[in-house]
Formats: sequence, C-alpha cells, structure tokens
Amino acid sequence: MAIPNDLSLFNSTSPLYSMMELYANASSAPSAPLCSDWPPVPMTTVIPTIYSVICVLGTMANTLAVCVLACASASRRTVANTFMLNLCVSDLLFLLSLPLWAVYYSQGYSWPFGRVACKICGALHNLNLYASIFFITCMSMDRYLAIVHPLRSQSARDPKRARLTCILVWVLACACSAPTLALRDTYHLETLGVEACVILYPNHAWYQTLVWIKILLAFLLPLFVISCCYCAIGRHLLADTGLVRMQNLSHPPNTPSFKLLESQEGYSKPERPPTPCVSPSSSGSRPLAGRGLERVLWTVAAVVLAFFLCWFPFHCVTFLDVLNSEGWLDSCWVNWTIQNLTPLTLCLGFSNSAINPVLYCFIGNHFRGRLGSLCKGVCSCLKARGEEHSQKRGSFSTRLSSFSRKLSDLKDLAIVEPSGSA
Repeated sequence: MAIPNDLSLFNSTSPLYSMMELYANASSAPSAPLCSDWPPVPMTTVIPTIYSVICVLGTMANTLAVCVLACASASRRTVANTFMLNLCVSDLLFLLSLPLWAVYYSQGYSWPFGRVACKICGALHNLNLYASIFFITCMSMDRYLAIVHPLRSQSARDPKRARLTCILVWVLACACSAPTLALRDTYHLETLGVEACVILYPNHAWYQTLVWIKILLAFLLPLFVISCCYCAIGRHLLADTGLVRMQNLSHPPNTPSFKLLESQEGYSKPERPPTPCVSPSSSGSRPLAGRGLERVLWTVAAVVLAFFLCWFPFHCVTFLDVLNSEGWLDSCWVNWTIQNLTPLTLCLGFSNSAINPVLYCFIGNHFRGRLGSLCKGVCSCLKARGEEHSQKRGSFSTRLSSFSRKLSDLKDLAIVEPSGSA
C-alpha cells in the first residue's frame, strides 16, 4: 500500500480519529493547495497540554462519580444512575488512553507503544465516541419519560430493563467500532521518519462510509433525539408551572392548589422532575416552582448545549474533509482549517467526557450529599485506623518502658547483692 507523496494529506486530519486516508494509489489523493501565509498551529505542544488537562480533570470527576454510584444502596440504583454509571465507565476507559495519545502528538506523530497498543487505544477512542453519546441519549429519553409521562412509564422504567439496555448499547458501540479496530494499524511514514498509528482504508468508499456512519449515528441522530426530549420536558414544566400559578391566583393562598386539581377527573398530580443522577421522586411530591423550575430548565439547557458545543465543531470540520476529498471544496482556507482545526475540535469533543459527570451528577443536591457522606466515611475510617495505630504504638511504648524499668531494677539488684553479702 502506497502513501501519497503530498505531505499535506497526512497533516490535514488527525491520525487519532482515523480521518487520515492512505489510498492504495497515490494518484487518488486530492490536490491540496498550501497556505504558506497562514501559520500552522504547534500541535506538538498544544495538543499534549490540552490532553493532559482533560485527562486529569476528567479522570478525577469520573472516578468520584463511579465511586458514589457504585457504592450506592439498592434503593438508589435507579434507571438514571445505571445509565450514568455506564457513561462514566466509558469515559474513564477512554481517558486512561489519553496520555498515550499525548505522547504520540508530542513526538511528532510517532507511536512508540507498538501495534497492539495502537489498536487498543484506537478502539477505546471509537468505543467511547459511540457509547458515551448513546448513553446520553438513553438518559435523555429516561428523563423525558420520568417527567412528561411519570405514570405510564413506571413499568417501562425498570432498573433491570435499564441494565439490559446498557448491554445493548455496549454491543452496538462495539459493532460500530469494529471496522476501525480492524483497519487501524501502525504505518511507517518515510517522509517524516516516524511509525504512525493510523487507519489504512482499503479504498475511498470505506473512508466515506465510516465517516458518514460517525456523523449520522454519533452526532445527528442523537442530537435530534436529545433535542426533542428536552424540548418536550421544557414545554411540560412550563405548562405545569403556568397551571399551578393560575390555580394559586383563583383560590385562597391558604388552600393548596394541587389538592383541588386532584379532585378533577382525569387529572394526575404532577411529579417533581428528577435531580440529575437521582431517581425521580414519588408521585406525591409537589411540582417545581420558582427557583426549582429555573434550576431544572437551566440543567436541561446545559446538557443540550454541552453536547452540541463539544461535538458540532469537530463534525463540521469532518464534513469539510469529506467535501475536500471529493474535490467539491479545494481552497487554501479549507485545507488550513482541516489541517489545524481537526485536532483542536477533537480536543473540544474529548472535553465532553470531563463535563458529563459535572452536568449529570455534581450539580445534584442528592449526589453532593452522598459524595459528602462517602468522604466523611473515608475520613472516619482513616481516622479510626490512625487512632488504632496510635493506640498500638502507645501500648508498645508502655510495654517497652515497663520492660526497661524492670531491666534497670534487675541491674540495680545485681549491684546491691554482692556488697550486702560482703
């Protein structure tokens, strides 16, 4: 398999995300006018720095979330928490491979870890790409059912079904990542003198197919489902709040308005929307109003915006790369954008792995309370062990002091006895 002579093709896309095309024939590579007046981004320093920050912050946040969710009692193992736990595990698996990619960029696209590590790290990246977005979509659908249809969805929102759904998500994510795992390999680039970790596409059709699968299944379709779910949630919460306000205005303030609503035929009491990472409360809770509603709406907006802002720039650059490979766009700014912004927008997409536990867990009061309880338990355990160790040291010191006194008495007795016998 030959590599195109034009070095700009290698630099045009990120080898990390398998966007680099290695055609069987060098003549099939599209022309790429160079932008000599546009300075390139120093990838060997910028990308490793960003990866290091994402790895540290994301690993800490996801590890705390996994500890809290995995140590939760049986009553807290809800549908939302099940999806969140799997999402954090998926993010953690990928974040642990980021240091290797940071080294890869810092050494000028030279992969020093071997062929097996190249395949594993590439597989973890693609697995996380699909699994994380699929789990976010499942969580959005679960919130929609819990808030908009709380009564009709009680039988469907079962933790056992959630675990089965998680298994299906992992299988689907593995199936979507299988072609990349098979095609990814190390390849010696003579022009750079490095052993790169890339994807060797058999032909251009393979490249197009895999790219469009990623754009559709890993962005457009999940974004459509997530947006529909949260738009319906927002309308439902606003409608419930408006209805409660009307009842409060038409009835004395001393009389709870929701009790009057319950007496109407066909009306079911609105359920309090679930706090992130916490199962929805029972149907006896009051509807949100004021700051509670505003908090939920801002959380909903933050989830959609975070997903969109993190991944939309990368998929836009990916789409430009597809158009460029077809020859439909072939200009200086297009090639400069693909060369320099693909790795940077990919970093932005990776940051979603560090943002996810913050949006879904740490802003929830119940989660923070359980995290505080877990920290207190760990501190109490460490303190108890420290006191036990201190007591053992004190007891040993006491026994040693007693033994020293006895030994000193024996020495004194041995000195006194000879003088007395004389």
